[in-house]
Amino acid sequence: MVKNTFLKKEENPGSAEFQILNFTTKIRRLTSHLELHKKDYLCQRGLRKILGKRQRLLSYLSKKNEIRYKKLINQLSIRESQTR
Repeated sequence: MVKNTFLKKEENPGSAEFQILNFTTKIRRLTSHLELHKKDYLCQRGLRKILGKRQRLLSYLSKKNEIRYKKLINQLSIRESQTR
């Protein structure tokens, strides 16, 4: 799994990369839950909040360090490959 390889490299749990990794695992878990329980509206709300937090962190990271941002989205396969 991606999380185990990334945790060995990452020592700072407050870093943007670590937080994005945690949000991504939560998003994937909640998405699989919502496939079974389509009417779990509280879960949907939590998912939207986590998506917003991850989006803000990704925006921050892309402005701060473009190389780390591109490396992270490639490792987590979050987005389609885009040329900027």
